[in-house]
Amino acid sequence: MRVLVTGGAGLVGSHAAEYYARKGDKVIVLDNLRRSQLFGYDEKSVEYNWHYLAEYKNIERMKGDVREEKDVLSALGEGVDVVIHAAGQPGVPPSVRKPKEDFSINALGTLTVLEGVRKICPRATFIYCSTNKVYGENVDEISLKELETRYSYKDREGISEEMPIDRCGHTPYGASKYVGDLYTQEYAYIYGMKTAVFRMSCIYGTRQFGFEDQGWVAWFIIAALTGKPITIYGNGKQVRDLLYAEDLIEAYDKFIKSDSKHAVFNIGGGPENTLSLLEFLEVLEKETGKRSKLVFRDWRPSDQKVYISEISKVRERLGWAPKISPREGVKRLVEWVRDNKRIF
Repeated sequence: MRVLVTGGAGLVGSHAAEYYARKGDKVIVLDNLRRSQLFGYDEKSVEYNWHYLAEYKNIERMKGDVREEKDVLSALGEGVDVVIHAAGQPGVPPSVRKPKEDFSINALGTLTVLEGVRKICPRATFIYCSTNKVYGENVDEISLKELETRYSYKDREGISEEMPIDRCGHTPYGASKYVGDLYTQEYAYIYGMKTAVFRMSCIYGTRQFGFEDQGWVAWFIIAALTGKPITIYGNGKQVRDLLYAEDLIEAYDKFIKSDSKHAVFNIGGGPENTLSLLEFLEVLEKETGKRSKLVFRDWRPSDQKVYISEISKVRERLGWAPKISPREGVKRLVEWVRDNKRIF
């Protein structure tokens, strides 16, 4: 099988590339290596995964941009069997600062890849890495209760795919990702392509280079082990469901192997794998033996107090379930950061 992974030097992309390389498949990785630049950091975070993937002889790395048709067509070559479209601008604050760039990467980039697949290999399976941010501020209308260390939904366990999406604020990031989300669906409906949209919650794992603006799980761990202060926006009781990257890729693979022609899934750790920021910090202190210096600031616009994925649909349709608990996943990521502390 031939697999194209866009954004293959990022967290999700690199884990997807490694997953299929280990299976013996031919993997093409396309990445423009601009993550650090997008977030305004000097650290060459993307280059680490880029060099890491070079260890696999069946992974071909191509430097290119998903917005450029020539780069996409070059990566597709004579055709592939699967495209995992993980390339994107993944942060809310950068999207507010540079909305045109955010749109060009997330919306135009997705359309360019879809068109390339339609022209070259229309029978290929197309996986789109979407986000829970497509639901925008509708999530904030859900009644909450405040507990000692967390917020909790009053009348539900999680957010299903039936959650309304329109008539609310989204942030430029949420809007641009939803454009790609809709186009992925449309290419299934109008062109008959096999596509899946995975609206992801909090994905984390080894080889994740978190920044304050994006990738908070890794950022908290990096900060704790390097002695940097951690800023909490709000009171720290905000809750997310955590999903380890390897579990996510297994869900992709199950869709690829399924008879489904098209699907939209909310995916995350689900109600059984949640942590508030305060609870996460407790786990982190136990794993590292270090207590981080905390700085509390006002809530940021569009920060959701609670987001938990309702994952019954992906369970039932694909026979999938998370395997790695947050505590086990955090332990793995702590060990990886500790072993690679020199690069931070």
